[in-house]
Amino acid sequence: MRKRSRTKIQEDVNQIAARIVGESTEEPDLSDEDTRKRLARALGRLGGLKGGPARKAALTKEERRESASKAAQARWAKRNQA
Repeated sequence: MRKRSRTKIQEDVNQIAARIVGESTEEPDLSDEDTRKRLARALGRLGGLKGGPARKAALTKEERRESASKAAQARWAKRNQA
């Protein structure tokens, strides 16, 4: 009869539960620069997606018109310089 190799020791229920809780509550490893950059980009994008509509809601129609006019003049001035 062939010998069976025991390469993996069976975990009991408590060990499995402790491992699952440890993995699920673990904070992300922020020592990696790529991870930090990716998280920062995601947070910046969230703020950017919220910022435009929030600003629009806060400004009056006249203030929005003035802001748009000023932006258009800046674009035209930049275009005429080149």
